[in-house]
Amino acid sequence: MGGVIADILVLPFFGQGHLNPSVELCKRLSSCSKSKVILIIPSHLSSSIPSALHENNPCIELLQIDLSNHDGPRSAHGHSPDHELGNRKMGQGIERFLTEKYKRVTGQCRPSCVVMDLMMSWSKEIFLRENIPIASFFTCGAASTAMEYAAWKAQAHDMRPDETRVLTGLPDCVALKYSDTKRRSLGGRPPGEHEPGKHGPDFGLRDPGQTPRWLDDGDDSAALLFNTCRELEGPFLNYISKQVNKPVLGVGPLLPDTYWKSIGTVVHDRDSRSKRKSNYTEDEVSQWLDSKPSKSVIYIAFGSEVGPDKEEYEQLSDALGDSKWSFIWVIQPGSGRPKPPPLVFGEKQGSDDKDEGFFPVGLEDKVGNRGIVIRGWAPQLLILSHPSTGGFLSHCGWNSTVEAIGRGVPILAWPIRGDQYYNAKLVVDYLKTGIMVATGDSLTKMVKKSDIAQGIDSLMNDKSVLERAIKIEGTFESGFPSSSVASIKSLIESVSNN
Repeated sequence: MGGVIADILVLPFFGQGHLNPSVELCKRLSSCSKSKVILIIPSHLSSSIPSALHENNPCIELLQIDLSNHDGPRSAHGHSPDHELGNRKMGQGIERFLTEKYKRVTGQCRPSCVVMDLMMSWSKEIFLRENIPIASFFTCGAASTAMEYAAWKAQAHDMRPDETRVLTGLPDCVALKYSDTKRRSLGGRPPGEHEPGKHGPDFGLRDPGQTPRWLDDGDDSAALLFNTCRELEGPFLNYISKQVNKPVLGVGPLLPDTYWKSIGTVVHDRDSRSKRKSNYTEDEVSQWLDSKPSKSVIYIAFGSEVGPDKEEYEQLSDALGDSKWSFIWVIQPGSGRPKPPPLVFGEKQGSDDKDEGFFPVGLEDKVGNRGIVIRGWAPQLLILSHPSTGGFLSHCGWNSTVEAIGRGVPILAWPIRGDQYYNAKLVVDYLKTGIMVATGDSLTKMVKKSDIAQGIDSLMNDKSVLERAIKIEGTFESGFPSSSVASIKSLIESVSNN
């Protein structure tokens, strides 16, 4: 291979859980190649990108596509029901960029590939017309994708209540129980059902036993990239590779450099993540944690887009109020109320949306210095890396899951939707670094105070789970996984020789 290779394009989806790993992947691609890496986003999301990205990584460029004229009619939630209009404007911006940069400039070779978030697969025809190879990027882990596929093959939709079904080709410990196939309803709609066209793309996985969407979305891809590593999910990466007959590469976990360079020490979020609105500063949280004994604090945080309902939040508040354990509870604005998918095309929230969601009024007064309730942004990397933190009550979103695994923090799993159920199964049944907050109907219908209180006590007292979590943490003692570095270099070499 001679000279500088062609540009690499990166096209992320717009949620923070997709943007953050895509930014980190840009850094990894840039550090492993001589190519320019171009991150393509709508302009209204520019504030979500670290201001020092290009300054610290000169070979990374940010392409912003203006969607400001996306003025479809609004629903009560402030969304445009014509989601396709936003896609069309984004697509037109991409086509215009490809024409102006690569067709009209003499001697400018086309990009070597586009790394495309799987949820942006609607745009793949644009790149296929220009003969630009596509690498589909899964911001989730490999286990959730592998188990979804295996459940489809095993026809998990027709399981009996007393049945356990082995997922052929996967470790025996992740065999499906009937309770594993149950999902909770969201926003008043049955599990797995989506109202097409009203709020945009269908977020999350289909119910167990249904055909995985990613089979079609990734069909034209030259390779599948996963936000994981062989050290953590090797058998699941191997399984997917056998099913799709194309390269399947673990290129993560895609967490900030400070996370990997601070193994064994406390990570400060301010060094890598922009602070947003909060009622506690990072220093205040750090000082509070410093005052607590080792492994005595349970950390509670759900995703910014999904979480328990208001009744369950009340149960959680009561459980924490009567618990003996110290805690940090992070609550996002709007928690506990049904929410449509995030505002991905720059729409403004409707003026009639007055519901601030659940907040445990009086809880901090009741518990005193035993607990703090953070409203909004929290320094999660700091909390998970602090020696006082002994457990994490989590929805098992993939980014939060790997952040905890990499710091040896046991997980009390409370999945809400999509891949979170499979991530919880990975943690509890395969890695054995956590337990479920509840099972069966309690998990899919109503998690109660007794479930939460017993779950917290069990997790915080379980020495074997803690030992296992610490052992797996040791897998990352050298920092970012070497297998993922090799995978990224392999991808770059294959597209540069295309």
